Amino acid sequence: MGLSATSKPVESRERSSESRVLLIGHDQPSDEVFEQQLTNLHCPFARAAGSADALRKLRASPYAVVITDPETSIHEDLALVEEIRDLRPGVRVIVLAPFGTPEDLIDALRQHVFLCQCAPFNAKDIARYTVSAIEAHDSSAGIEVLSAERDWISVRMSCDLLNAELLTAFFKEFRMTLPERPPEEMMVAFQEILNNAIEHGAQNDPSKLLEVAAVRTARAFVFYIRDPGKGFRPDALPHAAISYPPDDLTRHLEVRNKSGMRPGGYGILMASGIVDELIYSEVGNEVLLIKHMDGSQNRRSSSEESWLPGAGRDLSES
Repeated sequence: MGLSATSKPVESRERSSESRVLLIGHDQPSDEVFEQQLTNLHCPFARAAGSADALRKLRASPYAVVITDPETSIHEDLALVEEIRDLRPGVRVIVLAPFGTPEDLIDALRQHVFLCQCAPFNAKDIARYTVSAIEAHDSSAGIEVLSAERDWISVRMSCDLLNAELLTAFFKEFRMTLPERPPEEMMVAFQEILNNAIEHGAQNDPSKLLEVAAVRTARAFVFYIRDPGKGFRPDALPHAAISYPPDDLTRHLEVRNKSGMRPGGYGILMASGIVDELIYSEVGNEVLLIKHMDGSQNRRSSSEESWLPGAGRDLSES
């Protein structure tokens, strides 16, 4: 699987009636690390020699997750996804492939593939995503593609932190297919603001919807996020580090602790230090993250501007 530790007895791998995960592809020495990662996470699995064998096993037994052969193309895997769903509509599919184009990855997103990754693979991450796929509720599988041009990708998604992680994983993978790539740190800023939109704007309510767009212009990479919240006032974020002067950036931790909030509160501050421009709408429930390709523009964050809007809350309270 190109993904590698001590192999287990074959019998323990083939108890498909107890297995939640079906791995497609010939069992190779390089697969041992991935298998060990699944075992460490108490995630039982079985193997199928190829697509035909996988369909045969799926007819005989239900599986929560199918992981495709990392040696087959995304195009081949997506054709298999259709057949898998005819047999087992609820199964989640993780696509592994040797390489992919931007269009391949967009097609995978359109077909609601749980995760699509191209070589080289990180065995630990894929095992972790596999467990997430097993445990995910149906409400977590809500990412709808609205636009699918390589220079303008937009989606509507249910406000679930797992969706945020999966969408970020998609954009990280998509980024690697581009000749001119946004810096890797921009993905960190994007995920921070996206998580805040879900936690604060949507109050972690998966029944609410959020819109995200990724746009590539001739001079910049842009992320747009719109959450369903009421907006926020930058002067009313006592739990965020951005609200305090540089010599007092930990005071917000006391507020978070007293309020029973998780540790954090550095989201806006971190994002504004990564992107060149962080601009909020008047209400505050829409934001643009802009990174100039030449990196020559001065950073400007709307959270630092005197005209920054004021109204209820959301997108980056953290």
